Amino acid sequence: MACISVWASAAPKSFSFSRQTFPLLRQMQSATSLGSCSICTRKLGENVFNKCKGRRYIYTSSKRLSPCSIIVRLAGEMRAFDDTHSPQEGAKQERVEFWTRIGKSLEVAPGSLGFKAMVPLTHLLCLFAPFCFSWDAVGLAFGLYIITGLGVTLSYHRNLSHKSYKLPKWLEYFFAYCGVHAFQGDPIGWVSNHRYHHQYVDTKNDLHSPIEGFWYSHVGWIYDTKSANERSERPTNVADLENQFFYKFIHNTYIIHPIILATLLYVIGGFPYIVWGMGVRIAFVYHVTSFVNSACHQWGNRAWNTNDLSTNNWLIALLSFGEGWHNNHHAFEFSARHGLEWYQLDITWSIVWALQAVGLATDVKLPTNAQKRKMAFKNSSMEITDNMPSLK
Repeated sequence: MACISVWASAAPKSFSFSRQTFPLLRQMQSATSLGSCSICTRKLGENVFNKCKGRRYIYTSSKRLSPCSIIVRLAGEMRAFDDTHSPQEGAKQERVEFWTRIGKSLEVAPGSLGFKAMVPLTHLLCLFAPFCFSWDAVGLAFGLYIITGLGVTLSYHRNLSHKSYKLPKWLEYFFAYCGVHAFQGDPIGWVSNHRYHHQYVDTKNDLHSPIEGFWYSHVGWIYDTKSANERSERPTNVADLENQFFYKFIHNTYIIHPIILATLLYVIGGFPYIVWGMGVRIAFVYHVTSFVNSACHQWGNRAWNTNDLSTNNWLIALLSFGEGWHNNHHAFEFSARHGLEWYQLDITWSIVWALQAVGLATDVKLPTNAQKRKMAFKNSSMEITDNMPSLK
């Protein structure tokens, strides 16, 4: 007789069996006497070695619960009984899981430890700005604000999230890499969050929903670990990016790229360049982007009858290169142009228009007159015209 312990719940349960009732062990039985055997089952993410610590027999797990992998010690000898993993493969799997956990801890995305630390750290650097003032440092910050801000609006938002236009891959990747240095997360994470925002806009499932309050939609959602964990369990909505090596590489190495930029700035201009180029600039771009999530769902004008709280805010549009025409955007998510009226300044659209003119931007999407009439308020007297037609 031998004893088998199964961890199917918090408390272990034991039962006895004979060789006649347990064919696997009967086949294994030899002249060597068989002692006790322990089988551990687990949920994903549990450390099975903690549960099996001190036991004579250790479970080497795969991500599936069945078939399970058992390592049984027979008279000092280790043998593996698994049709999917050898002991070496099991050890390799544990190493992969270990480094995956390390990578998760360094991840910079809303809800992650890295992002939670980034926000106060950049604001702390801003406190040194008056003592490190120089016009070249300010000019550096302004230049990086334009480059990284347009990286977010041109690439992350209109190109990758909504596929409002197409670019040659080399140019698409270049604009995306500019967005990487805005320090708002990698393209895969940013695009995934934004697509979820439009899917659940202004509901309790919206990741930065304004119904939770202005400060939650502006900054609080970043610290909502529970919401981040719930999003991680949803089916992927960015398979188009995950299938491309460039975006997977950036996702897996994201934290390295801002460190490289910071090192380069320090070598060129010392601590003042770090304060203005990394601290002031990142904090400013962050707040401009966050005002689109918060202010543009609470304050402003509504031109279109959308089923949400989105508004057009001219001040945010000016600072965010056209993203502040947010009600226009929610009415026509696919549109490469957010400033739909001649007086609505949209710098991002102007760049797309120029790229289209030279043949670099193709398949540029704009709302038709019929689509505009459908989204207009019933009592609206707005004249539906195409103020800047697409170049053919």
